Amino acid sequence: QEQLGESGGGLVQAGGSLRLSCAASARTFRTSAMGWFRQAPGKGREFVAAISLNGGNIRYADSVKGRFTISRDNAKNTVYLQMNALKPEDTAVYYCAANFSPHNLMVVLTTANSYEYWGQGTQVTVSS
Repeated sequence: QEQLGESGGGLVQAGGSLRLSCAASARTFRTSAMGWFRQAPGKGREFVAAISLNGGNIRYADSVKGRFTISRDNAKNTVYLQMNALKPEDTAVYYCAANFSPHNLMVVLTTANSYEYWGQGTQVTVSS
């Protein structure tokens, strides 16, 4: 069972920045589209951003567009989420996810149930 590993969460003031990282095995990373989701207390898991296997197709939730940037480094088997201009409403546990899609280099997926593998999550807290 593949296990993804997130890091980079923490406590930051509103307006600040954080960069989340998610590492996967080479076998999984090089055959998967990747995504970031978040879950705030008492709420469901929410789509944040997704990137295709070849990095050529990217999608963002409207709530983070213009502030967050997703990227992937295939040499390091790592996907990143650069978060700028953070707001208190961005406070949540952030999860990365992988969808096995070796034959579709451009697919991006925005629903949680499309992903087979998940990390344990990393807490992001934005103070006002």
